[in-house]
Amino acid sequence: MKYCKFLTSTISIFFAFSGIQAHADDGITANVGVTNNYIWRGVTQSDKKPAVSGGIDFSHSSGFYAGTWASNIDFGSDATTETDFYTGFASQVGDFSYDVGYIYYGYHDGDDLNFSEVMASASWNFLSLGVSTTAHSDWDSDFGDDTYFELNLSFEVFKDVEFGMHLGSYDFDSGTDYLDYNMSLSKAGFSFMVSAVDEDEIDDEYSISISYTHEVNF
Repeated sequence: MKYCKFLTSTISIFFAFSGIQAHADDGITANVGVTNNYIWRGVTQSDKKPAVSGGIDFSHSSGFYAGTWASNIDFGSDATTETDFYTGFASQVGDFSYDVGYIYYGYHDGDDLNFSEVMASASWNFLSLGVSTTAHSDWDSDFGDDTYFELNLSFEVFKDVEFGMHLGSYDFDSGTDYLDYNMSLSKAGFSFMVSAVDEDEIDDEYSISISYTHEVNF
């Protein structure tokens, strides 16, 4: 979901709630999740209300993966459901890993909301860097017009408890640029996240998200 598209409509999608991820091994994985507030790139996608999600992923030992993921949303418009489709290639060599992919964001019953992105990320140990940019959109953003950069750190602080920090920068060709950042604790599918946005025109200055995701391997 893109914030600039809805700025004039006062409408408030990492994937902190999303189950989208790549796996190195062959197989199919399904996931279902629930959260008190679906936040994407610092901005609520559910009007700070609960959301339920579900997805299914296929991965191959070559690094290829593909999947789909869906959630309820609330933009204050006719659109009530987001459905994403994605594919890509991920690989790892020692402590270094990378991922390149494509993702399509679909909003049923929405008016000119659908768009897609191409993305690339690289990780080393506890540090990861990523960039996503517009591939196409139903409005006037063309390839490369809107780009999101992110820096993430995550490491274990207690037994099986992971602490994460995130900094993101959204640069729009036509819209309001902003920074978002968050800190999170996660364990066994549960996640607690505090998120903030550094932009006066965005009303999501400070948000708390409590989520749970359950995965099943086939």
